[in-house]
Amino acid sequence: MSKKIRELKARKATLVQQAADINAAASAAGRDLTDAEAQQFDDLKAQISGVNKQIENEEFLAEQQAALGAEVGGEGRFISVEENSDPRRGFNSFGEFCASVRTAGIRGAATDGRLAAALPGNYANESSGADGGYLIPPEFSAEIWRMSMEDGSLIPMTANTEISGNSMAFPKDETTPWSPDGVQAYWRAEGAPASASKPKFDLDMLRLHELMVLVPVTNELLADAGALGSYLPQLAADRIMWRANEAILFGTGAGQPMGCLNSNALITVAKESGQTAGTITQPNISKMRSRLKAGELKNAVWLGNPDIIPALEAMTVGQIPIFLPPNTGMREAYDGTLNGRPFIATEHANGLGAAGDLSLVSLKGYRTITKAGGIESATSMHLYFDSNAMAFRFIFRMDGQPILKQPIQPPAGKGSNTRSYFVQLGARA
Repeated sequence: MSKKIRELKARKATLVQQAADINAAASAAGRDLTDAEAQQFDDLKAQISGVNKQIENEEFLAEQQAALGAEVGGEGRFISVEENSDPRRGFNSFGEFCASVRTAGIRGAATDGRLAAALPGNYANESSGADGGYLIPPEFSAEIWRMSMEDGSLIPMTANTEISGNSMAFPKDETTPWSPDGVQAYWRAEGAPASASKPKFDLDMLRLHELMVLVPVTNELLADAGALGSYLPQLAADRIMWRANEAILFGTGAGQPMGCLNSNALITVAKESGQTAGTITQPNISKMRSRLKAGELKNAVWLGNPDIIPALEAMTVGQIPIFLPPNTGMREAYDGTLNGRPFIATEHANGLGAAGDLSLVSLKGYRTITKAGGIESATSMHLYFDSNAMAFRFIFRMDGQPILKQPIQPPAGKGSNTRSYFVQLGARA
């Protein structure tokens, strides 16, 4: 992407954010836009349309120049601008790439031509002089991204949106069919005038936060390219997945996502009267299911500390066990099934007997945004120069929060128990 296009897209993002702020302010006050706000909003729309046209023109010219295979210079001169379509940039493995980067940092050593590629805009030297960085070839970065999304990652279970900017606003309506406000349906007698109602919208703004892995690797280890090629990508992926999962569940919302089990939308089911400390009973399970938002059981999973598995395996309804080990219940059910839904044993859950040692969650009620393109990867030979080590940096950007701000109240006269996408078992100490 050219510098001009990046500048135009940055300007567009600023204009869109300004328009969203105007709309959000009116929505938060429960009113329509004032005349002045409406005029300002229309002006921003016109500016955005103009920027869109400029971006379209720049992208059209870039495509045509690429198709010609040349960029016309002054007085008939041509400069080749062919694109490097090899996602490995000529390297057979991540370890081979690392070895070439290591060699490039040795004084007097010849630089691998694949690092000093003459093809602009791909992964060649990120900056000059002191920075001395190289972007990791995209196929190797993509492999890290795939590994961080493997079994155990909670991000694919959420309502996820990939974005190219740094933030996104989501309009939402938290009213229920039985709410006294929002869109309503009325029975109308023949000939009687219709009763009008209007939507009640709120706005959620998510902004990307950085999750970074910075790994200094000694030049001795870099010399063993094969070992590094299998070690470092998996290491980065594991750390990224762990931190992202922890934030989705327990994040504080300050510089990181707001966790669903740390939010006001969480429901905690109390222990049974006289229940022994550190135990889980069948009524605990049934009451947790009853507090899940209606219709969400098909999307829900159980999250539990591995220490609770012996208690689950001893649990029955009559003669029927309610916990089934892997491969005996639902296919692809992680670590088994509990009451017909997948059970995931995770070290994120609290210890046996503490609140949250078992949770029932539908992450369809949790919204995330992630940076399009996955993980940004780069290297530097100077950050740990005095330690004779190469620095590898991986950055993953995401944000998230529950869609609901609080549990759902039942219709009047239909019960007193609230429901939510997120339910945990309370402490039994």
